[in-house]
Amino acid sequence: MAALTEEARGGVLGKLLPGIALSTVVAIASVLAEPVLKQLAGGRVGIPAVVIALLIGMALHLVANNQRFLPGMTFCVKRLLRWAIALLGLRIALGDIIALGIGTAVLVVASMAVTIVAGFALARLLGREAGMGALGGVATAVCGASAALATATVVPDYRGKAADIAFTVIAMNALATVAMLAYPLLCVWLGLTEQQTGVMLGATIHDVAQVVGAGQSVSDEAANAAVIVKLFRVFLLLPSVLVVGWWMTRHGGEHGAAKVPVPVFAIVFLILCLVNSAIATQPALAGVYEPIRAALLEASRWGLLIAIAALGLGTSIAAMARLGWRHIALVTGTSLVILVVATGGLILLG
Repeated sequence: MAALTEEARGGVLGKLLPGIALSTVVAIASVLAEPVLKQLAGGRVGIPAVVIALLIGMALHLVANNQRFLPGMTFCVKRLLRWAIALLGLRIALGDIIALGIGTAVLVVASMAVTIVAGFALARLLGREAGMGALGGVATAVCGASAALATATVVPDYRGKAADIAFTVIAMNALATVAMLAYPLLCVWLGLTEQQTGVMLGATIHDVAQVVGAGQSVSDEAANAAVIVKLFRVFLLLPSVLVVGWWMTRHGGEHGAAKVPVPVFAIVFLILCLVNSAIATQPALAGVYEPIRAALLEASRWGLLIAIAALGLGTSIAAMARLGWRHIALVTGTSLVILVVATGGLILLG
């Protein structure tokens, strides 16, 4: 019996290995290409490795669209992705979030909620799948590409879902880059203080890297406030995914009788956040904890890269090209919603 079990495991691993290996090669290529592309662009603006991995994967779709690679690619997108996202909880400490103050916290939560609802509303208005509304709304509200990938795990499958995920990842990076350059200038025009500017940047820009870049272009004070607010949004990934998953299964037509999904990875995300917060109050443990935390966060980074490489490998460029202007209008709309609500609320709070 034990021999049969061992043989079965070997057979499963043999089926998964080609797809995992191909996805890993694409991920490695994206990391090597990132500094080269940044240097070619003059060293100021670069393309994140996560987007490069997606684009390389899509370019190789015809090669990867083979039964030999599909099981491993599916494993990366369905399983590896979940655990890579779970490890992101180690980036957050509750003490930093508490320091925001109740007014800022309420503003951030309210702007996120309105943005997610706007995603569903715009999807209906534009004749897109509700799943695309969920992807665009949560990606805009929480943390860009990572949130889109997390949301994809609780959105019921539908035709074109892979293309919608790929589009959302690329669009979030493009919009976040535009925001990184434009929003600091908008803050100056509005006459916001450095603290207010940091809150605004952290509450409205999609990806963490662009939040850091935008904040540092203003001042250290603005950058610190922006990062804390952004991490608060990342902390809210768990409730956002749970609520959207519940909504999709309760109001999604043929999925209406489905059970409410409880993604284990999101619960692990929250537990790791609490662990990180507790250990942060124990300086004596820093020497042991920090190397472990750094290693796990690096594993998370690579897990996300491999998963998104697999997603790209499974995505047809032709399918992406057929999406049209309505997809662009949806993610642009959600981006404008969070910008108007968060900035307007900030001005009202003074």
